[in-house]
Amino acid sequence: MLNIDAGMEGKYSRSYVRGLDAELAAHEHVLLVRHGHHTPQSTQQVLAAIAPRAVIRFGETYLTGRELDDLGGGWRDGLAAHSALQVRHLVEHGHRHLAVALPDTESPLAAARLKFTGHAAANLGIAVPDSFVTPQARDACAEAVAAFLTGAPEVTAIAGFNDDVALRVLTALRDLGRGVPDEVAVIGFDDNGYGEYVTPALTTVNVDAEAHGRLSARLALGLDTSGLRPPPARVVVRQSV
Repeated sequence: MLNIDAGMEGKYSRSYVRGLDAELAAHEHVLLVRHGHHTPQSTQQVLAAIAPRAVIRFGETYLTGRELDDLGGGWRDGLAAHSALQVRHLVEHGHRHLAVALPDTESPLAAARLKFTGHAAANLGIAVPDSFVTPQARDACAEAVAAFLTGAPEVTAIAGFNDDVALRVLTALRDLGRGVPDEVAVIGFDDNGYGEYVTPALTTVNVDAEAHGRLSARLALGLDTSGLRPPPARVVVRQSV
């Protein structure tokens, strides 16, 4: 059984589930996915009803317990490496003062993303980015972006926690009459598929996680994990940076 928190849709989750399902099926197991908010009580009710072979935490091999050369990748092919890729792309385009836009809902990845983004910025010789929350309501998001940029006028680029957040920021900047990317550049994360349909089209980080899904399946089943290596993440270059 796999638990996926709400707000984690994107290229990573789709490819992760595809790899997980395929690997489990190859070993004659069936994948059950629970999506959305769940409590310990509701989880226990499901466990009692189906008696699963294993419960898999979504993205566990991506987050990793350690940050370097371990199964999940860390700085090699995990969340740390992909956070650094997002920051590096902005720095390579001349941006020295960045910010991270966060969702207004709780995410288990937020603290890790901020930590890895800060490490990446320090390694690249720039200041650790500040962060701000982006409400879902359009007017409220525009107010949040305006307030942040008023307090941090040196910021020239915003890294979205994911594409959903980055698209909110793009819309807010347009509503505020701020040019993208001339005044403020924006980059997304996880390529949810909608970024190419806006103007300017959203530059983002694409992560294919099928190998992470297969790795999770093999770990859950106690099988050999050798030979599984996720492909490198890549920046999908569009017009917002």
